[in-house]
Amino acid sequence: MAGDRPILVVDDDATLLQVLAEQLEVDGEFTPHKALSLAEAEELITKSGIRFEAIILDLSLPDGDGRDLCQRLRNAGAKMPIIILTGSDAESDVVRGLDAGANDYISKPFRLGELLARLRAQLRSFENSDDAVFSIGPYLFKPGAKQLHDATKNRRIRLTEKEVAVLKFLYRAGAKATPRSALLHEVWGYNSAVSTHTLETHIYRLRQKIEPDPNHARILLTEGGGYRLDPSAGQ
Repeated sequence: MAGDRPILVVDDDATLLQVLAEQLEVDGEFTPHKALSLAEAEELITKSGIRFEAIILDLSLPDGDGRDLCQRLRNAGAKMPIIILTGSDAESDVVRGLDAGANDYISKPFRLGELLARLRAQLRSFENSDDAVFSIGPYLFKPGAKQLHDATKNRRIRLTEKEVAVLKFLYRAGAKATPRSALLHEVWGYNSAVSTHTLETHIYRLRQKIEPDPNHARILLTEGGGYRLDPSAGQ
């Protein structure tokens, strides 16, 4: 099952594009969206209503240079990680790509495992920056600012550091339920003094903040001996 983390992949090689999309879907973490040209990519970015978490962008496209799209996105204020794919490892090409606003580049041919590792590294870095913004229910989740913003009600909800960590980890898990033990380990580490009661208390407080009806949770769900976040609920 595809995850809830939309990634845009832009490449004019249809075979490579399909392989990349399939690999992104393997662990159920990402939802890949494919574009064969700059025009298709810009159509998805501007008109689909999708907030892409990252873009994997080929340089040589039939209707232009991927760096031009990268530059336009940065000029428009887009902050998501952009990884450039290039058939050339010439220093001048790399420098131009980074100057255009790319976060990283990888030369073709490349190992899929390396590309996915770099993608995850860039996403982790972005999640911890002040620029990171994610959609959860009716809210914009801003981990760096430790807050949720409900634009429809012009309301800001302050979050504790642990609440931010819980939401981030559940968001990364996508459509998969996260066992309580895994969430405890991720957020609190190997602290023997912390019990599942501590986690359940944080979940309770989070629901009081984000659920329209905390007694009938729709966003932060109890499922399969753990918890799952449904970012699309309430939108």
